[in-house]
Amino acid sequence: MSDVIDSDGFRANVGIVLIRDGGDVFLGRQVGGRGWQFPQGGVLAGEGLEEAAFRELHEEIGLSPSDVDLLGQTARWLRYRLPAKYVRRNRHPMCIGQKQRWFALRLKRATVQFDFGRTSEPEFDQHRWVNYWEPVREVIYFKRAVYVQALTELAPLAFPEGPPPHPAWWSEVASSGLNPAHSAAAPID
Repeated sequence: MSDVIDSDGFRANVGIVLIRDGGDVFLGRQVGGRGWQFPQGGVLAGEGLEEAAFRELHEEIGLSPSDVDLLGQTARWLRYRLPAKYVRRNRHPMCIGQKQRWFALRLKRATVQFDFGRTSEPEFDQHRWVNYWEPVREVIYFKRAVYVQALTELAPLAFPEGPPPHPAWWSEVASSGLNPAHSAAAPID
């Protein structure tokens, strides 16, 4: 099985917003201190989106479907382009970015044991729990607009009583073009 790359060059991918009681979200540090992000990964040929999300959950942080409740997913694909320096031009088909479906999952128990060594090339070496909106500031710059879109769309599922207030820095994000209504990472079908 291999990754699915569409005719426009976007790799199908799933992202996971893992929420614990209190509303904090899981943020993993990429191996070697290369930055912080949510669990995510490619959809394999013949694999359903939910199936891919649970596979990635298991591979990247060692949790199974019995550890979480599925709250929902984004309605459409959200996409971002890779900066030119990250595009591998020697691969065919060439991947110019990712199109992602994001899943909101809530932990069933207050305490879980994460296992970052489920694969020969682990994604994460550390984790921390952060405020729901914080990952927008933490993720690498070219993924920020998608994080804004995903968190904004999933907030009503995660917080039926109303999402947490935006932090003081949020206006900077909105005014810098990362607002979902003005995002360069437009949703696609």
